[in-house]
Amino acid sequence: MSQDQVRIFDTTLRDGEQAPGCSMTLREKLRVARALSELGVDIIEAGFPAASPGDFEAVKAIADEDLGPVICGLARCNPADIEKVHAAVKGATKNRIHVFVATSQIHREHKLKMAKEEVIKSAVGAIRMARELCNDVEFSPEDASRTELAYLAEVVSAAIEAGATTVNIPDTVGYTVPAEFDELFRYLKKHVARIDDIVLSVHCHNDLGMAVANSLAAVQAGARQVECTINGIGERAGNCSLEEVVMALKTRGEFFDLDTGIDTTRLYPTSRLVSSITGMHVPRNKAIVGENAFAHEAGIHQHGMLQHSSTYEIMRPEDVGLSRSNLVLGKHSGRHAFRDRVRELGFELDDFETNRAFQEFKKLADKKKDVYDGDIEAIIMNADSATAGPWKLNQLEVRTSSDNPASATVSLLHEDGTAVEETAQGDGPIAAAFQALEHLTGVEFTLRNFELHSASIGEDALGEVTVTVDHDDRSYRGRGTSVDIVEAGSRACLEVINRILRRQKRTDSESDPSASASRATI
Repeated sequence: MSQDQVRIFDTTLRDGEQAPGCSMTLREKLRVARALSELGVDIIEAGFPAASPGDFEAVKAIADEDLGPVICGLARCNPADIEKVHAAVKGATKNRIHVFVATSQIHREHKLKMAKEEVIKSAVGAIRMARELCNDVEFSPEDASRTELAYLAEVVSAAIEAGATTVNIPDTVGYTVPAEFDELFRYLKKHVARIDDIVLSVHCHNDLGMAVANSLAAVQAGARQVECTINGIGERAGNCSLEEVVMALKTRGEFFDLDTGIDTTRLYPTSRLVSSITGMHVPRNKAIVGENAFAHEAGIHQHGMLQHSSTYEIMRPEDVGLSRSNLVLGKHSGRHAFRDRVRELGFELDDFETNRAFQEFKKLADKKKDVYDGDIEAIIMNADSATAGPWKLNQLEVRTSSDNPASATVSLLHEDGTAVEETAQGDGPIAAAFQALEHLTGVEFTLRNFELHSASIGEDALGEVTVTVDHDDRSYRGRGTSVDIVEAGSRACLEVINRILRRQKRTDSESDPSASASRATI
């Protein structure tokens, strides 16, 4: 690898998915993995195979598609974990086993209850075993930023001698600051023999809001791999944001004099895909991919922009895959115009997906005068879930007044051809519709969160609803879109119900994906 090249290690499917409510289905993970491949990431950490049979299945499915990037799986320093990672990732032409063990004093004493020598012995044994199975082995000393410097150097030296090809230095709890982290990396570069023979990596959490800054400090000090996630999702306050660190390196190229292999025009559509699948909406003021990232409201800013865009824009919207245009199509627009606009927005759909999305577009165009880019994006993101499950929304009718409870009449179609209908009452139309859906499907749940976002502008904007519910001690998330809020909410609720019913059909052999093993973090 060239010393002026920074590898991008994406852990959206592993560390990112560990954020509360961000779990994905196998199909969703495959969609994200394909998008990451198109984005040009170097390594995809596809999951933690030992966490559950479902996690193993997902990592194996991604590896077997052999998408191009290195496919990596995470393992604790024990033989069973390592063997499961190898079995899961071996289908990829380029694969990696990533092992970790905690090294800080607080972890050694309170979590592992191991002496320093025992931790090193565990790491060395795991790395050697992994190298027998795979030529590409990464090692992470968990909580490295709070580990004694001299001991950390000793651990890293032992890892290199054992055969690690990449050594990652994680700020596991987002504790460090840029100047301190810079010193840590320079210390390792000075005190660890053969450190130039391996790739030095960095993995930062965002608990103090400095994950990107700390990652860039590490790069300045010699790290040549950055571990990050799309939209910065992850446990607690999240991880280093992929789009932010990539665009910092690109926009400030004269300062860093480094490059990545990322196709930055794919950043915005990949961000939207992950946001839609996880239900984690991107804040309007989010750097790079937020709705306001290229918006200018202040008069002096608008005047400067009209004179020359560089007065208030250090990046072009096109650089991250965001189009300048907004109003795009109407009810008379044809299939070719729709397909062209989808491509301009950065999405690649096959013929089946295009036809399905186009039918949804035509339905929407009949309901509203103008269809905007945000509407098109919402259609694309939600078209996949519209047909996944035994139940389909056929018709919805609601009645409300200020003096009486709201009522909703819901008609559903089952995949076996059965049609059912129910009328229910509630404190509002959403509550009434959800009550009817529970009665019709026999699935009871507790609503925990209901989020509504506008996909575009105007009174007839397409609404995106995300709901989170509890059922049998598990959380489920669903999403739906419509110009009618009640219909959007009902579609989101029905997606949740379908997910619950699909899960009930699975065998009981799959363990709980929220178990402690799947919560391992570095």
